[in-house]
Amino acid sequence: MRRLIPTGEAACPVAFAQVSQPVPEPGEVLVEVEAFAPNRGETFLLERPRPGLLPGKDIAGLVVRAAADGSGPDVGTRVVGHPAQGGWAEYAAVPVHSLAVLPDSVDSARAAALPLAGITALRLLRTAGSLAGRRVLLTGASGGVGHYVTELAVGAGAELTAVTATPVRGERLAELGAHVVHEVAAARGPFDVVLESTGGSGLSLALSKVRPGGMLVWFGQASRTPVSLDFFQLLGGPENVTIQHFHYAGAPYAADLAVLVSLVEQDRLHPEIDRVTDWAQSAETLVDLRERRIRGKAVLRTGGAR
Repeated sequence: MRRLIPTGEAACPVAFAQVSQPVPEPGEVLVEVEAFAPNRGETFLLERPRPGLLPGKDIAGLVVRAAADGSGPDVGTRVVGHPAQGGWAEYAAVPVHSLAVLPDSVDSARAAALPLAGITALRLLRTAGSLAGRRVLLTGASGGVGHYVTELAVGAGAELTAVTATPVRGERLAELGAHVVHEVAAARGPFDVVLESTGGSGLSLALSKVRPGGMLVWFGQASRTPVSLDFFQLLGGPENVTIQHFHYAGAPYAADLAVLVSLVEQDRLHPEIDRVTDWAQSAETLVDLRERRIRGKAVLRTGGAR
């Protein structure tokens, strides 16, 4: 079968290789991959790939071998999956605890765009707590996670301000009900909750927008610049603010994937997909994703399954 492997080259970060099909462990199914969606964080791993790195965490396709222990979906079932690695390939072994069955109404492109970004959004908002009537600030909002957070938070009754770099990147967020600004300084606080994903100088500025007793949840560092906080500067800001680190990872993922699929099926969640193309264009797409030339998600089709 064909698989994409890292090259370590910035201009062409992946190339095709001919390899053996993966052999599923007990509790895993073999999926013929129809579509996969890379994440910007994965593009950073390609810059200095560790030995044996097999990228790919977000896939959709068809079960072609059921789990040997009898768990999970049968052969012929359409699924969305979130394997630990190895999804940028014609076939992927996926644990049953990281799969959800797809209804006919949810196509593979939308399904592939769900796992990492969608699970992150769900778990991030659970961390933030009830949002009905609360003022929320979201930084770095125009990526895959940001679109999901915006739609889910507004749907839950939040008054959400989204920070994006440009008006074009904020158009869809405004349609989803967010108030869009293009720098943190322009956001009019105070906010009950700040969801911060850029790092660098943006975090300390966002922190100054939190109301006394409010919360800042730090879930990313898209700027790739370390954060620097000045304790004495904090003394002049809002009192008793909670800063909480957040990372989405931790299987099982099946229940959250099922929630996301159900929301899409009910027309209550709409993956923001900027590009759908053949996986022959993977290298170019990964570069564009890394350089933030893609709004929301990109999906690559392998031509497999149906």
